[in-house]
Amino acid sequence: MSLHKPDAHLYCTKSLCSASVSIAPFGVICEAMRIAKPLLLATTPVGAVWGLFEAYRLAGGLVFLMAAMMGVIGAGIGTVVLTVRREQAAARAPRERP
Repeated sequence: MSLHKPDAHLYCTKSLCSASVSIAPFGVICEAMRIAKPLLLATTPVGAVWGLFEAYRLAGGLVFLMAAMMGVIGAGIGTVVLTVRREQAAARAPRERP
């Protein structure tokens, strides 16, 4: 089965204490998985700040190295996002014909 089918969607099934994710050919989507994005958006900044605090508690100068590393990773992610958005906007724009 190819993962690049345009009509394939992920869905989850629950059995006892575990959940599995697989490809659904008919577009069945589990509503319980919609919580993941807001949960990640809320917990990621909290975890980053907590990590900086713990770095300060462990070794004061380590917080500067961690902050610099987080800044570099954030800048890299930002440039990828901007490039993808720019390319998508260029693909959607009407093409000029000579």
